Amino acid sequence: MLSKILLPLICLMSVTLIIPLHAQDSPQDYVNAHNTARAAVGVGPVTWDNTVAAYARNYANRHIGDCRLVHSGGPYGENLAGSSGYLSGTAAVKLWVDEKAFYNYNSNTCAAGKVCGHYTQVVWRNSVRIGCAKVKCNNGGTFITCNYDPPGNYVGQRPY
Repeated sequence: MLSKILLPLICLMSVTLIIPLHAQDSPQDYVNAHNTARAAVGVGPVTWDNTVAAYARNYANRHIGDCRLVHSGGPYGENLAGSSGYLSGTAAVKLWVDEKAFYNYNSNTCAAGKVCGHYTQVVWRNSVRIGCAKVKCNNGGTFITCNYDPPGNYVGQRPY
């Protein structure tokens, strides 16, 4: 009798659900990741903008060959992220948002020796349209750019 009870339990325990993992790189994934950080500091949401996204895509495509994190110098605010391997879009946004730990709102500065400008661009109140792109570089790395319209990070101004 005992073996009849245990057998179904063992079978149930060995069942594995296989859920396909989808890279978190859709426009809505980028928007959601940004808006979560923005809501945490009381800033309104961003929306996806196809014109800004086309700019990001064009710039990302230019870095397939080298994967170098060099800013475009274009008309938009810009955050870049890269990896020697796979990096999702939402992981890139998390890297930028994690810089919040180094941002001091009262003094509107970053901690000594730290970077926080990626974070402040994510939550910049006036930046309300974004477009992001990701490419797998020829060396196997990842290049991600998010562009912001209007741009943020103006000296002397607070993001929110």
